[in-house]
Amino acid sequence: MWADEAALDAAARRLDEWESSFTDRAERARRLAAQVQAMTGTARSPDRTVEVTVDSTGLLVDLRLDEQTRHHSAAHTARQIMVTSRAARTDLLRQITEATTHILGPDDRTAQAIIESHRQRLDPGQGTPDAHR
Repeated sequence: MWADEAALDAAARRLDEWESSFTDRAERARRLAAQVQAMTGTARSPDRTVEVTVDSTGLLVDLRLDEQTRHHSAAHTARQIMVTSRAARTDLLRQITEATTHILGPDDRTAQAIIESHRQRLDPGQGTPDAHR
């Protein structure tokens, strides 16, 4: 079938390169997934009375209120929590974007799709992740 030994060697090299590329890509994807899963986003309100931390999915995992919040109305504190939660999700999106472009490359189509997927879920312009419940 392979009359030309050089063509057979070239085909074997291409297969080896393809397999190596696939293995490398899978390893980078695993590394990225592990990094993203461990990420949290954190933000503080401008007056430093509210601190919010969100997990890798954008859900609230920690909320710290300074004693100074007692001097504000409940409505004011609630607004501060909401604004600071959006800022924490923005921080998370920034971290995810940096890690994704670092590991996969800024021009990689998969990287762009991953970032866009997270942006749709975390973007402050889209409302809170729970808004559609």
